[in-house]
Amino acid sequence: MGKTTIIDVARKAGVSTATVDRVLNGRAGVSAANRHRVLHAAKELGYLPIEGVVALPSRPVHLEFFIPMVQNGFMGELVASIRRFAATVPLVASCNIRALDGFGPENLLPALETISLRTSGIGLVAADHPKSREAIRRVCEAGLRVITIASDVPDSGRSSYVGVDNMVAGRTAGLLMGRMAGDGGGSIGLFMGSRTYDGHQGRKAGFRAVLERDFPSLSLLPPIETGESSDRTRAAMTQLLRSNPHLAGVYCVGAGRTGIVAALDEFQPSRRPLVFMHDLTDRTHAWLADGIIDVVIDQNVQLVGEQAVIRLLGAIATSAPQLQLKDIEPRIILRENIPLR
Repeated sequence: MGKTTIIDVARKAGVSTATVDRVLNGRAGVSAANRHRVLHAAKELGYLPIEGVVALPSRPVHLEFFIPMVQNGFMGELVASIRRFAATVPLVASCNIRALDGFGPENLLPALETISLRTSGIGLVAADHPKSREAIRRVCEAGLRVITIASDVPDSGRSSYVGVDNMVAGRTAGLLMGRMAGDGGGSIGLFMGSRTYDGHQGRKAGFRAVLERDFPSLSLLPPIETGESSDRTRAAMTQLLRSNPHLAGVYCVGAGRTGIVAALDEFQPSRRPLVFMHDLTDRTHAWLADGIIDVVIDQNVQLVGEQAVIRLLGAIATSAPQLQLKDIEPRIILRENIPLR
């Protein structure tokens, strides 16, 4: 029997070879049903030639996800994406979403103590804290597979990470901010949820590196940590506008976004600064359409949710301690190319 080809997978799945290529390379633009058909066909035919494609379990398994439900539209959409995709995959016997009150170890650790005995794998969004790393390591040593989502917790024993490369996302924001701000100079404000959240630190570091290297006329102000609170962000943004008449731009790497918009609406600066945010949610979509903000760096929450389920199934199926990390390419969304919702 000859070697299985992409044409064989497409024929068995009943889709085009272009669809097979998109699925096996983790690209967007494929329905959840077709994505599952392709992965199932590839598994049956033994076709796994592309780096990063995962094996799948031989029987249905039980999954749990721990997601902080803070003032962040992305998390709600992530939960919806995970649930929607998991419901289409026969290999998922159950998918339990556990809502946490925050990103820190004080929220994660008690939840990890109550994992169901039938659970085979866990996906989570958490801060990169020593206590969280140790707790995840203990769960892995007990035989469960763990993946991190949206923000990594490295050195924890987790099997894989699914999300954007946050350093790349920050560098992208820095390049756009520098070019759009022009040569007039000025100061740039940066808002972050927590310094312990690896994703926020990566975005901040990438943004700072590009501004310092390529746009020395722009001065990055000390980062403002708001703990994902819109009220705290609102107060801090108001103070920033009052004390910096030459504010050229604002970069919000995490949540608290409604606070920034509220402060701009109340303060009404004579020259509105450029405003960059992350994740295309219902709110950021509306703000872009109305010209309230300028750029959204998006990580495609639907694809993140789908890949989280696939990577967790792959981690359960393999004996290898780690899979290749699954970086989602960030998308640059402007008012001119904003997608319909």
